[in-house]
Amino acid sequence: MNDLFASSPGLPSDDEGPVFREPWEAQAFAMALALHERGLFTWVEWADALSRHIAAAHAAGDPDTGDTYYRHWLTALESLVAAKGASSSEELATYRDAWDHAADRTPHGQSIELLATDFG
Repeated sequence: MNDLFASSPGLPSDDEGPVFREPWEAQAFAMALALHERGLFTWVEWADALSRHIAAAHAAGDPDTGDTYYRHWLTALESLVAAKGASSSEELATYRDAWDHAADRTPHGQSIELLATDFG
């Protein structure tokens, strides 16, 4: 995990490791680790993708207050997954929209469950 800290600019962390404000941030972090461990990308590729997405966000006016870091992380992860052919941008968008729909219909405090109807 040392390589991760060295190659991930701005990673929110404390003395014990990464810090997450929301469960989805931890899940995005874990997905990046798992895909790296499976050989989908190197840490150099990861750091480059994350740096590019953060720089683009800054150029577009992101104030870099730390609350958008994992959004950049997720965007970088999605772009690498698509670039490596593990999924397509269209498939990722389909699932993102389905999860948004599922979240919209789920009462606060309940677990979000993805259903076939969320894809329509």
